[in-house]
Amino acid sequence: MPLKTIEGQLNAQGLKVAIVAARFNDFIVDRLISGAVDYLVRHGGSEENLTLVRLPGAFELPLAAQKLARSGNYHGVVVLGAVIRGATPHFDYVCNECAKGVAQASMETGVPMGFGLLTCDSLDQAIERAGSKAGNKGVEAASAMLETIRVLEQL
Repeated sequence: MPLKTIEGQLNAQGLKVAIVAARFNDFIVDRLISGAVDYLVRHGGSEENLTLVRLPGAFELPLAAQKLARSGNYHGVVVLGAVIRGATPHFDYVCNECAKGVAQASMETGVPMGFGLLTCDSLDQAIERAGSKAGNKGVEAASAMLETIRVLEQL
């Protein structure tokens, strides 16, 4: 007897998606946004169905993502930001709280969220993950969100 498998089709046609992005480190985050938008459009989405929300930094992302998800206006949310380690423990607090907040918002609302927060030790690492050697994590976050939406439709 074959194993029943549920998988999501990577088709963004007809989906309304919010992209929540930090302005801090915007030279990196702008590349993540471009990657996510390009991915969604190449997979059948339309820019008219995308909404971009900009916030000061990564710490503010979960609250906006939660509010957008609760609005009922979006099938999914892509969360994008870049935090680069400095000389203080501030990095750890911001990264941890953002990750926990986005996970909590998704669980509470049932709205899939792609998590594209770069947590890098250096500027070079961030550049590598924003469209260079390590790909574009904005694309990966949009892809994960899209596939999750399409899987949940089948459950």
